[in-house]
Amino acid sequence: MKPTVLQILPSLDYGGVERGTVEIANELVRRNHRSIVISATGRLVPELIASGSEHIDLPIGVKSITSIKLIPKLSRLFVEKNVNIVHVRSRLPAWLTHFALKKIHSDKKPILITTVHGPYTVNRYSKIMMSGYRIIAISKYIKKYILNNYPDIDKNKIEIIPRGVDNNNYYSEYKPSSSWIDNWYREFPDLKNKFLITLPARLTRWKGQNDFIEIITKLNKRGLNVHGLIVGGIDKRKQKYLQELKLLVKKNNVETCITFTGHRDDIKNILSISDIVLSLAKIPEAFGRTALEALTLGVPVLAYNHGGAKEILEDLFPEGRIEPHNTDKTVSLIEKFYKSKPIIENKNIYTLDNMLNKTISIYNSFYL
Repeated sequence: MKPTVLQILPSLDYGGVERGTVEIANELVRRNHRSIVISATGRLVPELIASGSEHIDLPIGVKSITSIKLIPKLSRLFVEKNVNIVHVRSRLPAWLTHFALKKIHSDKKPILITTVHGPYTVNRYSKIMMSGYRIIAISKYIKKYILNNYPDIDKNKIEIIPRGVDNNNYYSEYKPSSSWIDNWYREFPDLKNKFLITLPARLTRWKGQNDFIEIITKLNKRGLNVHGLIVGGIDKRKQKYLQELKLLVKKNNVETCITFTGHRDDIKNILSISDIVLSLAKIPEAFGRTALEALTLGVPVLAYNHGGAKEILEDLFPEGRIEPHNTDKTVSLIEKFYKSKPIIENKNIYTLDNMLNKTISIYNSFYL
């Protein structure tokens, strides 16, 4: 019997968690499993439905006392849809699922799988993510976080399954279409004939945009013909941070050297035309997907040497590791690569196929 798998997360907008959910859902359908996703709506829903999964729109991530009303609805859905596996990817949905499963008789109760997507604050609220029959950690860093902070968890329940990219779509010879190139330089004419340094990250304080501005400023003072590209959307509640960044750009007199693109759906093309991609998270990231995507496109990546990005660079481009928060060393390494761009060997081990196969093997282990 091939199990019916229901994934549950707050929304299906953009982000690594959301993208991974859709990738798993699409592969489940390809393998003739039944795939269901519960979340609030978002820009990835049309792709999910077009690929054959079912989407159920529920405000599962809204932190409100009214969310408890969703518990009986979830219980009914699990039973009515004959769900065999519930895969939870976020804390509030995990709690609602926990109570929903308590209402279901044992012979109809689905198996609970959880994925720990980040180093959550250590408390009882976060510990719900350790309650799955199996716990997926998306990096060695995350497994270490689980074992260090929740020592009562059986380590044999934890499986490291890194995120992955599709080698058929991400490869060093990839080039954007000429029409995309024309449109890009029509939109951003100042980027022509510049050494392009890109920071792909949503605008939030811990992603390091202020360090990026400092780095571009120092490179500019050294007389390097570089242009900094800050690629990422911003939450409506964080407009103040965007204004702070723009003021910093003005104060440093680098307004002609830095461009804010906002959210882009063509990030792969932007990475591919970049000369260097930076990963400057101030606190360790769980994985570091954009660093992996850039490296598989043959673009050098400089990343603060902690968290998941550290693991990726250790395996694929160790010379790109830099001491966290040390902008001077970052500038020096960029200058070195500016003078002589390194060749990135195609040795990616973080593939989408590995991620899909390992995850679906966990689902099937309970039923096949």
